[in-house]
Amino acid sequence: MKNADYSFPKSERLRKLKHIQQLFSEGKSVQSYPLKMIFLSVEDNLESQFQVLVSVPKRGFKRAVHRNRIKRLIRESYRLQKHFLSEITSEKYVFAIIFVGKEMPEYDLIFRKIMGCFEKFGEEIKAQ
Repeated sequence: MKNADYSFPKSERLRKLKHIQQLFSEGKSVQSYPLKMIFLSVEDNLESQFQVLVSVPKRGFKRAVHRNRIKRLIRESYRLQKHFLSEITSEKYVFAIIFVGKEMPEYDLIFRKIMGCFEKFGEEIKAQ
């Protein structure tokens, strides 16, 4: 894809507490183990079309260095594949990508599972 923006600027990170609370209370989810993606369409004027929150629970990985590594893998996979989201929908969405697995993943697994979540998200959108 030409002229694709492969960056992950601050404007694409979900930071607004109101949106985060709304996402977890009203959002729908799709799962592609070991990832779970919660999504919600928002009407607010977001800085960008999609905003993402990445989470790795402390329950599964006690050491911060391991949680940070997984979050880095997820953000990198999202960054390289986010252009597929704009092909799926033109609405504004907020996402939470949560790692629910128990073992330290490899990059190629995360890359494939992010795409799996995006595909399931597309199916959910079409079903609505």
